Amino acid sequence: MEASSAAQPSAPPREGAAPILEATSVSKIFGGLVAVDDVSFAIPERSIVSIIGPNGAGKTTFFNMLTGLYKPTFGSIAFDSTDITSARPDQIVKMGVARTFQNIRLFATMSAVENVLVGLHSRTSAGVWRSILKPPSQRREEREAHEKARERLRYAGVREQVCDELSVSLSYGDQRRLEVARALASDPKLLLLDEPTAGMNPAESARLTDFMRQLRDERGITILLIEHDMKVVMGVSERITVLDHGEKVAEGSPEEVRNDPRVIEAYLGKQA
Repeated sequence: MEASSAAQPSAPPREGAAPILEATSVSKIFGGLVAVDDVSFAIPERSIVSIIGPNGAGKTTFFNMLTGLYKPTFGSIAFDSTDITSARPDQIVKMGVARTFQNIRLFATMSAVENVLVGLHSRTSAGVWRSILKPPSQRREEREAHEKARERLRYAGVREQVCDELSVSLSYGDQRRLEVARALASDPKLLLLDEPTAGMNPAESARLTDFMRQLRDERGITILLIEHDMKVVMGVSERITVLDHGEKVAEGSPEEVRNDPRVIEAYLGKQA
């Protein structure tokens, strides 16, 4: 994963920056199961924030509400000062939110470039008739889209020689990088990463940690991640929120969270 020469450095995170996303008293109930219970949460602009917790803590359910896949049973969510509580996923993407998934979700029989072009769809203006008739403006937009797709793949660290291969034939690491490139194709202000280092070796995890800082510093992207690798979490996060059984049990700097007895109890049990 490497920097693009076209990327322009942005200002570092501001102390006390206004939140780019804010969830207020959010709950999600499935039948009689309370998956997320009255969670309030805010992400400062141009920051890197992690959500951690044991399996079943409600982390992915919370992610799914932030991206419109689930609607909160109670509470509200605002992105960039706009209420998105009832917005559809495609509307939220157009506003500037992109995500990856815990289990890789690529179009297996499409090439790496084609997968990224899918991510670019929200930023193109082609309609049915333009796609059929292909006027000069449409052909120009398609050329620019292919160039941008390859730039995003290079930026995410996907080698040029595999960009035209089917995604199903790529290595696990390249598939992970491809998923990040596809998310970046929509030019997000906020990038949500669901266990991005799952299945990676320590060297790959370290490179991804550096890449997250690079995205924040060069492109001004705010990053929210769910992660089980505590070395990654403690190394990259400015703030950490801890969920347990759907409730927020702790929040603060890595050092504060590391020493919080409620966090130790959530992971190791009361006796520990």
